[in-house]
Amino acid sequence: MALVLKVSLCSTSKPHLSLSNSNFKPTTLFHLPLLGFNAKQTRQPSQKLAFPLGESVSGATLVALLSASFIFVDPALAFKGGGPYGQEVTRGQDLTGKDFSGKTLIKQDFKTSILRQANFKGAKLIGASFFDADLTGADLSDADLRNADFSLANVTKANLSNANLEGALATGNTSFKGSIITGADFTDVPLREDQREYLCKVADGVNPTTGNATRDTLFCN
Repeated sequence: MALVLKVSLCSTSKPHLSLSNSNFKPTTLFHLPLLGFNAKQTRQPSQKLAFPLGESVSGATLVALLSASFIFVDPALAFKGGGPYGQEVTRGQDLTGKDFSGKTLIKQDFKTSILRQANFKGAKLIGASFFDADLTGADLSDADLRNADFSLANVTKANLSNANLEGALATGNTSFKGSIITGADFTDVPLREDQREYLCKVADGVNPTTGNATRDTLFCN
């Protein structure tokens, strides 16, 4: 004999619970139309859920357990940083002063992260996303930033010396104000006209990797 909790669900009445002693059959099936399950069709006006329990469980507790089993998602997955940087989350994080120098961070996700004074010197950041990130004072010198996304990013007072930004995105309100760009390569970077004019005022040097003059890549007069 097993203690069975029966939950009756009817479209015309409120759910009710009843406890009774009955023989529990292992082959018992249940019908959950509201959750998309249809283990066994029935023509009766109500359907019953039968669960063997070792102790009394309230209706509210049962509903909570059923709901949690369908909607629970590991919150860490929502901000998982893509790319090869182990399993550490790099998206939407405060990474102020973090040392990424010399690391391979291809397509790493740094969206909306705070990266003030972070060290990316010599890092491989091909296709990395810095969308809406704060890179104020960051060291990006000698970094491979080809096809990186700097859309809406704050790249003020950063060190971009000898960085290769070929094909990088810099749309929206991206700002490079106060940054060092000696030897940086901006080939095919879609800059706003005001940003291009500003960078031309401080541009000089030749990129050691591509051999392109910084001023030429910015189409400075």
